[in-house]
Amino acid sequence: MSSALLTDLKARGLIFQVAGEDQLPAWLDGGTRTLYCGFDPTADSLHIGSLVPLLMLRRFQLAGHRPLALVGGATGLIGDPSFKAQERQLNTPDVIAGWVEKIHQQVSRFIDFDAGPVSAEVVNNLDWTQGMDVLTFLRDVGKHFSVNAMIQKESVRQRIEREGSGISFTEFTYMILQSFDFAELSRRYDCSLQLGGSDQWGNITGGIDLARRMYGKQVFGLTMPLITKADGTKFGKTESGTVWLDPARTSPYAFYQFWLNTADVDVYRFLKYFTFLPVAAIDALQRADEERQGRPEAQAVLAREVTLLVHGDAGLSAAQRITEALFSGDLGQLSESDLEQLRQDGLPASALAAGSLPATLTQLLADAGMAASGKQVKDALGRKAVFVNGRALGWEDNERVAQCLDRSLALHGRFFLARLGKKKYHLFELL
Repeated sequence: MSSALLTDLKARGLIFQVAGEDQLPAWLDGGTRTLYCGFDPTADSLHIGSLVPLLMLRRFQLAGHRPLALVGGATGLIGDPSFKAQERQLNTPDVIAGWVEKIHQQVSRFIDFDAGPVSAEVVNNLDWTQGMDVLTFLRDVGKHFSVNAMIQKESVRQRIEREGSGISFTEFTYMILQSFDFAELSRRYDCSLQLGGSDQWGNITGGIDLARRMYGKQVFGLTMPLITKADGTKFGKTESGTVWLDPARTSPYAFYQFWLNTADVDVYRFLKYFTFLPVAAIDALQRADEERQGRPEAQAVLAREVTLLVHGDAGLSAAQRITEALFSGDLGQLSESDLEQLRQDGLPASALAAGSLPATLTQLLADAGMAASGKQVKDALGRKAVFVNGRALGWEDNERVAQCLDRSLALHGRFFLARLGKKKYHLFELL
């Protein structure tokens, strides 16, 4: 079964490098194994760049192995320098502790904690580092690391060679801390495989060496490719910023739209990375899309599958309901929470004080950025191409702002969704 897993991972393009590649298949087939992947708390939520390793833990669990998700309460206090242009800002222990708890909850959505011998567990590396004094750390752990070898690691060397930047001793020791994690997990949990992005190769191989030196353990490492977009732009970023897993930071609707807008050249690769659909089914979908006229179906499949994984049935239903309502113009099906999602990050939005509305619709919509000038709004009103909560407005409504935005006409007593033409939307909230 585990050999089949590795074959599937290769077919999905999810394996970048393997330490111990010749022995790993037989070792995995030898029984239930324990593996881990680390997630440092650099914010109060993980972002979609963390999805590939989270889903990898799940893939191994489904293949009969026990996953550990390590939340870096200790390493998060230091900051990983891997391929970062400059030193990270240090956060306080209280802030990091709060982030650790939130990330613990997020990780728990992706792995099963009630699965018998393969039940997952979340561990925190602060548990085995906070009680260790500096002399013990230097004598028992640090002595196994050659500075000559550490500065040759690509992630460190880039920082050292970058003019005007450099690397602090604090961040330089990050590799030792992560390596110590692997060694300790091998001792405490018989954990013998570490997963990570390709930027973690140096840290992973350091841990493999340390586990052997300290405890005589043979352990393995597997890295996944860092996700890139074919057009060269950064994956996981939109005009409004990072795409987060926390619905309070990126709403399920905005999350769904991100995947729905995936480029054709990326979508089939992303289906293999971010879903559990069989590779054969994804390849069949690609062939069908190539033979079909019009927009491919793959984006809708990707958006549905990933939103369901991250936000569950309720989140997916809301995202699809909002999408359909905006497409059809039928706003009656939108709940108050749906409109709150749109206000959060789904559409341009602004608040209006009921007692101080602009004098005209042209001023209201131009000030909201729906048109470059009041003249464009006037032209749209003349064509009956301005809609507020689905009702078409004309030139005769231009100076009747108070009537058009009367609270009795508001969706759920406070929202007005304005549309100019076919694609320009703005959500107004009446205070």
